[in-house]
Amino acid sequence: MHSRKRVLAVVGEGLPPIGVARPSPSFASSFRSKLRYPLPARGEGQGETRLAYETILTERSGGVLMITLNRPERLNAASIQLADEFRAALYDLGDARAVLITGAGKGFCSGADLAARGEANAITSKGGSHQALQNHYNPLVSQILRLPVPVVTAVNGPAAGVGCSIALAGDFVIAARSAYFLQAFVNIGLVPDGGSTWLLARAIGRARATRMMMLGEKISAEHAEEWGLIYKAAQDDSFMAEARELAERLAAGPTLAYATMKRNIATALDGTINDVFLAEAEGQRLAGASADAMEGGMAFIQKRKPNFAGK
Repeated sequence: MHSRKRVLAVVGEGLPPIGVARPSPSFASSFRSKLRYPLPARGEGQGETRLAYETILTERSGGVLMITLNRPERLNAASIQLADEFRAALYDLGDARAVLITGAGKGFCSGADLAARGEANAITSKGGSHQALQNHYNPLVSQILRLPVPVVTAVNGPAAGVGCSIALAGDFVIAARSAYFLQAFVNIGLVPDGGSTWLLARAIGRARATRMMMLGEKISAEHAEEWGLIYKAAQDDSFMAEARELAERLAAGPTLAYATMKRNIATALDGTINDVFLAEAEGQRLAGASADAMEGGMAFIQKRKPNFAGK
């Protein structure tokens, strides 16, 4: 099995392939029941649009599910609980046609926080860190990559360690100009994890990925855009509005075609040209039979803007 396929097979055990149909309600319910931390039920009043979690916030607006990492006092360091709640929220897509991810306060995510709630044993115990990665953090990053809808990550402040991986797992990364990306493991004698080696090497090449990992340098949003690591660096006072606008645009697009594109891009990263030919042909067959393709064709003939329904 090719390296990337093997990685996704390990960290994404039990998950659907990239870009395929979203999990059924029964699958989501089963997943929630197995989490380390019990998750609260839907709240009252705005319960149709919000779920109450302890470490994240969720909000639905139109076709966009917005997930905010909500531990601002820790620069949204990702505890095991946060990783589990994040995964649960992603399994609860409902009718969302795009996902927007950001962080509360001054940071996007400062990395893993294994000391939260007595989780220090995940570092100090033998094999604990490995277990935390395999059982919580790696599956989260894999799940973001596999979502069947477009993902926009809005990076404010630091995106470090696994926080960098979460950010780069998005299809579109918009960063405030004050934001930065960091892999500082080398400073404490450790190595990057959470899929960051794969994400960085494929996005910016060996030389720049090596620079980030071995020198532990902060990469500014402007440099990240220049390198092709992210979609766009925007002004601090407008980047969130731009991220929302992009998410809303994607939510109004041909959802099935987007899912197929994501799957084909994943195939192109590791497959042969013949693999891509086959994936594109099959994807075109599926997309061509969709209601959105019919609507797009009619809109073209009638010289109007298409009204995609995501089907």
